[in-house]
Amino acid sequence: MARVPGLGPRSARRAVLHLVKKRSQLMVPLGNAMQAVAQSARECLNCGNISTHDICPICADTARANGQICVVEDIDDLWAMERTGAFKGRYHVLGGTLSAIDAIGPEELRIPRLVDRVTTENITEVILALGATIDGQTTAHYIADHLSGIIVSTLAQGVPIGGELDYLDDGTIGAALRARRQL
Repeated sequence: MARVPGLGPRSARRAVLHLVKKRSQLMVPLGNAMQAVAQSARECLNCGNISTHDICPICADTARANGQICVVEDIDDLWAMERTGAFKGRYHVLGGTLSAIDAIGPEELRIPRLVDRVTTENITEVILALGATIDGQTTAHYIADHLSGIIVSTLAQGVPIGGELDYLDDGTIGAALRARRQL
């Protein structure tokens, strides 16, 4: 359990003890559910999301074929975008970012599949929702350089809603100042 992201040794120990104490109410149903997921979960062949079908419900939804693809680093980023309800297009999960240090190039990610989707799905805009890290920005520039004839945009960066300037780092304040807009 301590190998699960977000659980350290102490938290894992507490979780296991709780499961053992509530074996019939929690452990057995959880084990059955995990076995069912292990047997039925798979990556969407189109975008890389997790689904129980070869094509996920988002890709299968014809109403979402609006010409926009939101490119995210990983599945948890897709789920975060979906929680907002703000994006009504389709997604593309890269499976990471380019990293020279870790020897992760475009072929290790789903970048070639993205380029293929842009040409075959009548895409008019690719929204790059990647992290504001060096690897994220490198990946964004690489993708933008390999897409032509369509709009390539990124998410805005800057001061978060409810954020106070005193608590922000210099890079965030600088990005917010450069991305300012007239009221």
